[in-house]
Amino acid sequence: MKKPGLTPKQQLFVNEYLVDLNATQAAIRAGYSPKRADAMGHENLRKPEIAAALMERMNKRSEQTQIDAEWVLKRLAQDATADVADLYDENGSLKSVHEWPMAWRTGLVSGIDTVQERIGVDPEGNPEYATVRKVRLADRTKLLEMIGKHVNIGAFKDRVEHSGSLTLESLIATDNS
Repeated sequence: MKKPGLTPKQQLFVNEYLVDLNATQAAIRAGYSPKRADAMGHENLRKPEIAAALMERMNKRSEQTQIDAEWVLKRLAQDATADVADLYDENGSLKSVHEWPMAWRTGLVSGIDTVQERIGVDPEGNPEYATVRKVRLADRTKLLEMIGKHVNIGAFKDRVEHSGSLTLESLIATDNS
């Protein structure tokens, strides 16, 4: 979808930026010189027409996926309070994945390693083994941070920009009023 006011290269930059939110890589993929991609990516993000196109596309993406600030915060709260004990039964054995609460099945476990470990020998001298399952937990915050950045809720901004000027005198005058 071509946004009025954008050159074809700028529109390609917008499309590419939405892939990974990396301005330098988006500039390279859009055909800008790799030597100047960092500067051109930064410059493009500061252009009002490109910023508006990005905002429009990100808002549309949020509507289409139904992922917005409320969704991210609900998911964050759910994941932050998920109890790893819910993965185990009363004997300390790992439950079947189908018995796990939804929070664990939808992103909090990055993998399960199953290993047979020798634990000793039985009375006849035969080796005894135990099955050990190790649950690897996902980085909960990183996943939500990426989602939050893609739907533009502003919850995970690395920096905040502002305009205007403040002087020491104006701050003191405001403080004294």
